[in-house]
Amino acid sequence: MAAIWVPSRAGDERFRRWWAKMERARGSPKVVKASLRAVLDLDVRPVLQLIQAPTLVVHRKDFQIIPIEHARYLAEHIPGAKLVELPGADLTVVWDRPELALDLIEEFLTGVHHVPEPKRVLATVLFTDIVGSTERARELGDRRWRRLLDVHDELAHRVVEEWGGRLVKTTGDGLLATFDGPGRGIRCAAALRDELRSIGLQIRAGLHTGEVELRDHDVGGIAVHIAARVMALAGPGEILTSRTIRVLVAGSGISVDDRGLHALKGLDETWQLFAITRS
Repeated sequence: MAAIWVPSRAGDERFRRWWAKMERARGSPKVVKASLRAVLDLDVRPVLQLIQAPTLVVHRKDFQIIPIEHARYLAEHIPGAKLVELPGADLTVVWDRPELALDLIEEFLTGVHHVPEPKRVLATVLFTDIVGSTERARELGDRRWRRLLDVHDELAHRVVEEWGGRLVKTTGDGLLATFDGPGRGIRCAAALRDELRSIGLQIRAGLHTGEVELRDHDVGGIAVHIAARVMALAGPGEILTSRTIRVLVAGSGISVDDRGLHALKGLDETWQLFAITRS
């Protein structure tokens, strides 16, 4: 059934298991049989001309069970109906691309094609990087270095989660994470630095707070670039932040040391940076 209704996902074993579970949850074999018989016996053609409400017909062009001609027939015989033919063979629009169905319905109801703004949120961005990673890799050899990086990634997941952040990704020898507040991000960076030091790894960290654009499982925007540039200027074991974070953590018990004005690569203005001395 998954191959018939959603052929693009038929090779996904996890999806097939989910589909089978959904099929079983729909009802007993007797109920499903009665439902299918009712659908097959139903003929709405005599009432199509009587429909008064504005009608939107949406259908996939290559769906196997119900050919596109059926949708075209409905649109031709319902007064004023609008037909949208979608490419593909998957009937399922709702979970495949829900935003597509919602956009079509919104445009049909309002007459306006809505172009959604990129989803942006205010977040504290943390970047870290292992100091001297190339030299350490050469010193330890590929196998031992890979094991050490695995430990780094495990610690990164755990520590970021403990401080209420979201680990966006590991970067091979570092990480990118976001937090809902700068204090959490700073304390996470300090905790991770101390834990990694115990296994012989030293990191540098940089933080900035600003608007970020959410992109599926990633984040983007100028705030992300600023945090990366701040990190690049940090020394071994140092946690650097932008002035924005310095202002936001005032009164929180976090102490900083002014590191002066710096030019950040790719940015026109100079930025005042601060090193965390107590978190």
